[in-house]
Amino acid sequence: MEDPMYSLQDVIRCDLCETPVPPKHCELCHIHLCEACVEKHLSDQSKDHYIVPFNRRGTIPKCPYHSTKTCIIFCKDCNVSICAICSSFGEHVEHRKEDILKVMAEKKELIRKDLQELEESIYPKYQEAATNIPVQRADVNKRSQKLTTALDKQGEALHSEIDTIIQGMKSEIDVMDAQHIAAIDDQEVEINKTSTDIKKVIQDLKWLLDTSDVCLVSKYTSRTEEFRNLPAQFQVTLPTFTPQEINREQINQQIGSLSELAITYPVRTFLDKPRILRDIQTECRYLRSVLCLSDSELWTRGYDKIMRLYNLQGKLLRSVQTKSGNMPHDIAVTRSGGLVYADEEDRSINLVSGTQIQTLITLRGWRPYNLCSTASGDLLVIITSNDYEQTKVVRYSGSTKNQTIQYDEQGNPLYSSGYITFDGINIYKYIYLSENRNSDICVADYWAHAVVVVSAAGKLRFRYTGPPSTPRESFRPVGITTDSQANILTSDCYNYCIHIIDQDGLFLRFIHNCGLQSPYGLCVDSRDNLFVAEIDTGKVKKLQYYK
Repeated sequence: MEDPMYSLQDVIRCDLCETPVPPKHCELCHIHLCEACVEKHLSDQSKDHYIVPFNRRGTIPKCPYHSTKTCIIFCKDCNVSICAICSSFGEHVEHRKEDILKVMAEKKELIRKDLQELEESIYPKYQEAATNIPVQRADVNKRSQKLTTALDKQGEALHSEIDTIIQGMKSEIDVMDAQHIAAIDDQEVEINKTSTDIKKVIQDLKWLLDTSDVCLVSKYTSRTEEFRNLPAQFQVTLPTFTPQEINREQINQQIGSLSELAITYPVRTFLDKPRILRDIQTECRYLRSVLCLSDSELWTRGYDKIMRLYNLQGKLLRSVQTKSGNMPHDIAVTRSGGLVYADEEDRSINLVSGTQIQTLITLRGWRPYNLCSTASGDLLVIITSNDYEQTKVVRYSGSTKNQTIQYDEQGNPLYSSGYITFDGINIYKYIYLSENRNSDICVADYWAHAVVVVSAAGKLRFRYTGPPSTPRESFRPVGITTDSQANILTSDCYNYCIHIIDQDGLFLRFIHNCGLQSPYGLCVDSRDNLFVAEIDTGKVKKLQYYK
């Protein structure tokens, strides 16, 4: 498109001397100026003139607090544009400031350098890494197939050996059967022969009884004694099979061993001073929870019945009202991207999927409070009895209760219970939870002044009550999350800081002195950027704390 400044139909001229194509512009007076008239225009000291190059006209914003002023100064501490009045009075007086055009030029140069580095260096590396992903997946399948083939081969060898042994024992049975049958056959022959003899003797005896021949009868000799006893019976000890109890360990030893998969993640180091990357203003009153739907989208919850989804630019993408109209007590994001919330008043846990809200769990005698979605897809829920006297963590798979965690090995409650009364209203004690990378369940127990960590089986591992130099009573953990290093981060709201401890409860460092105000809810994205919900300001701040 042709620049109107150079249009033959309407050449732009200096508003003071009619010189064509003036190179300057006064943002305050909205007039064009040639170089010769700039000094003359600035001689009018009744106004705070601000001269900019002609091609920058209209780029300087108006001050939202002083409508007649333009924002000619940039406050580096607050990262905002301000006018001369704002610069001279109020919160910006002691801050670092610079001319806005100079800052713009510096930012433009930074943008050019960043664009060049991203296009020429960083993005190609990501493309190369992305092309390696299918290769890695294929390698996994190849290695798995190789292991499976080796196992099949070993299994065939063992089966062959077992078949040989079994077949040998069967052959032995056949030989023993043949020997037994032969003995039976011999006995049968002897019995049949003797039976034939007895039959002939019987016939002879009958004939003698009928004869009157004295000589023949007088010669008779009895053979009955000879036949009285049956031929001697052989004794047989029959073979038996005594199966051995199958010992899986011995079988495993015979088969061999399969080593475990070991994935080593790079160890990350902390920044000397964490820095705020983004400052997102939400509409939430008393902002309490922030959760990453993705690296660029955040679910939030405050002290009303609305759950809000924002992008990193602070744009409201979606609002969801609870089905009952009650305030959600906590929210969680499932592995599939669904939003789950706890409705303490109607004792339910609900899933937001698309435009539908489905009640997953309804409790009787208990109230749901805080939630956490696990890596396995389960849901961990902190619940308390209706009289507030008991608190426990329950694991649900869908709507099925699979685990209850309430007491330590000595039978003592793991978590605090009870309530406080504020303006005549009973308020449950704040307890939030998160699952660590090692499957530990980490609970921030505000009233117990402790982070309570149990194993996946529910066995107490440790209690963190603050660093050694800090009085226990001053530690008030609220929000809690974990990162890729299995470190635990918990917000200490009233001390305006965040504690970082390792997976065994060792204090590592604070995140503080970086502009945080009343930090409450916490979450981390896939790159270990930390998102902090500030309960008093309604802001979500994105922090970088690893190099």
